[in-house]
Amino acid sequence: MTAERDDDGRLRELASGLDRTRARIEAACEVAGRDRADVHLIVVTKTWPTSDVLALAELGVADVGENKAGELRAKRDECAATAPSTSLTWHFIGQIQSNKAREIARCADVVHAVDRPKLLAGLSRGAQERIDAGASARLACLVQVSLDPQPSPGRGGATPEQALALADQIAGTEGLALRGVMGVAPLGGDPREAFTTLREIADRVAATHPGADWMSAGMSGDLEQAVAAGATHLRVGSAVLGSRPPLG
Repeated sequence: MTAERDDDGRLRELASGLDRTRARIEAACEVAGRDRADVHLIVVTKTWPTSDVLALAELGVADVGENKAGELRAKRDECAATAPSTSLTWHFIGQIQSNKAREIARCADVVHAVDRPKLLAGLSRGAQERIDAGASARLACLVQVSLDPQPSPGRGGATPEQALALADQIAGTEGLALRGVMGVAPLGGDPREAFTTLREIADRVAATHPGADWMSAGMSGDLEQAVAAGATHLRVGSAVLGSRPPLG
């Protein structure tokens, strides 16, 4: 990773991808009869350099997503050192290992994939440490709900039956703020049907916990279906940034 900005050609590529994605969101909101202001774009910058994050901020992006704790921390530190006036909300969107929960809570503003009670102690410790260091808000957390018809190793998520109880536990954990639910459409399945199920769970969570009204759903290939189902936060990567660079 490097904090140096890419050339003007890359900035134009990002601007073009961002314009196309914003136009898709606006069109989807119009079809669904929704207010565009109620749908927030999170640009997923995992594996991309810090220079892209800074360019996106220059283009008006306010929210970025990462799925590895070390990469999130390094990029956040580089952005602070290179452009201290840049204001971004950092979302952790990946699966959480129990031994990484504390570290994630110390460097993320929002954690999307809370899918089991075992994570709460580490998230709480990290969140409290960050508050003690001067952070003004509790760590925003979403319950990840599995939308797969059958359990799928590596994809995570609480079952719909477990989600409400987990929401209650998050809401009662020191340093954490329950904000809603998150889901990923099943592989090969109908995203609209899956997101409709997620909407039903989101409504039940919000009924018990007023203010926990986020629904994080939809990616580059299915954002329209997510908007139609009521998603408030979209996690979009390749549609804005292009094909991911090779790892290594």
